[in-house]
Amino acid sequence: MNPAKPANEQQRLATLHGYKILDTEPEAAFDDLTLLASHICETPVALISLIDADRQWFKSRIGLSVTETSRDIAFCASAILQSDVFIVADASQDERFAENPLVVSDPKIRFYAGATLQTDGQALGTLCVLDRVPRELSLEQLEALRALSRQVLAQLELRRNLLSLEHSLAARDRAEAEKERTLRELKAALANIHTLEGLLPICLSCKKIQDQKGVWQPFEYYVRAHSEAKVTHKICPECSKAISA
Repeated sequence: MNPAKPANEQQRLATLHGYKILDTEPEAAFDDLTLLASHICETPVALISLIDADRQWFKSRIGLSVTETSRDIAFCASAILQSDVFIVADASQDERFAENPLVVSDPKIRFYAGATLQTDGQALGTLCVLDRVPRELSLEQLEALRALSRQVLAQLELRRNLLSLEHSLAARDRAEAEKERTLRELKAALANIHTLEGLLPICLSCKKIQDQKGVWQPFEYYVRAHSEAKVTHKICPECSKAISA
C-alpha cells in the first residue's frame, strides 16, 4: 500500500529542507535520543526518520544498518498522517503492511510505533521504535516516546538556530573584512591626494614657485612665507666645478 501524502506536502518539504539536516553526519545529540527510545520501549530498533519527497532518511538509527528506504514502503510515511503515536502491533496481520518488503524480508518488521515530529502543523518525520515480534507498548512507554519526540524536535530547532547564527557571524565577518578593505583603499586614495596636493608648480626656466593664489615667487621667498625654515645659500660641487671651468 502506498501511503497518501499530507495536504500541505509542498510546504512540509520546504520546512524539512529548511532545517538543512538531510544527508548530514550522525550527531550524538540525536543518537542519544534513539538509544533512550530503544531502551525505554525495549525494542531492538529505534530510528529518527525524516520523510523526504521520495524516501525516508534516518538521521539516527539503532539496530538497523541502512540509512534510508523508499518512501513507498516506509511505515513512517503513514505515521506522519497521524496526530498521535502511530502503532502497528503486528504488521504481518495488518492488510496495510502485510505485503510490505520490510515485513516479508529483512528486517522483518512486526511491531512499529512512531511519534510524529511535528512543527507548526507540519510533520517532518518520526521518532519510531520497531521490533521483530508482535507486541504493545505500555502507557508509560508511549508517554516516554512522545516526550523523546519533543526532544528530537528541540534538537532540530537548536541545530537550525546554530546554523543560522554561524551564517550570520560569517556574514558579519565578511562585512567587516569588506569595510576594512574599503577603509584601506580610502586611506590610500587620500594619501595620494595629499601627495598630489603637496606637489609644487615650479617654472622650468627660472625655477620660481607658484603659490595657491597663482603668484610666482622665488624659491626662498616661498619657503619663508609658508614655513619657519631659513634659507641659506651654498654652491653644490657640480656648480662649483662649472664656475671654476
